[in-house]
Amino acid sequence: MTEKPEIVQLGADVLRRTARPVDDFSDAKFPQLLAVLRDAMLESNGVGIAAPQLGASWRIIIVASRPTVRYPNAPEMPPIVMVNPSFQIVDDSLHKDWEGCLSVPGIRALVPRFRAIQVNYRDEKGREQDLVLEDFPARVFQHEYDHLEGLVYLDRLESNRDIISELEFFKRIAA
Repeated sequence: MTEKPEIVQLGADVLRRTARPVDDFSDAKFPQLLAVLRDAMLESNGVGIAAPQLGASWRIIIVASRPTVRYPNAPEMPPIVMVNPSFQIVDDSLHKDWEGCLSVPGIRALVPRFRAIQVNYRDEKGREQDLVLEDFPARVFQHEYDHLEGLVYLDRLESNRDIISELEFFKRIAA
């Protein structure tokens, strides 16, 4: 049985570093890292994950919106591995909604994000891809992309008053 990968927590240097681009898709360690990322995200009930959250400073994220214990109202979409992603804003209106982070447990915050974005990335085989993401999946992408830039969602807050405990968050969404 494999050991559960540790998700690094706020304060770890790797979360504050700009991640390196992937340039070798044929490296034998690459599919292993993707598998570990997927497993860690699924085991933690995440809707996305970034390689720096496992201590790997590479520009790799997975966006996997789906209903979970942590996000019961999330829309369903297949998990998408995005390597060396970038994005352009499609709808520059900002919408505030609740976010949490596997690397910042116990709290949630209202974070402003762009409602719609065009994402460009390479898939697991290194092929160029693009798609438009809107609403919650766009939010998940922007959250994970921030990890590649050395940012966490708390860096995006307009006010510290937008932070609540996770217990309070669950009370609010149950009401």
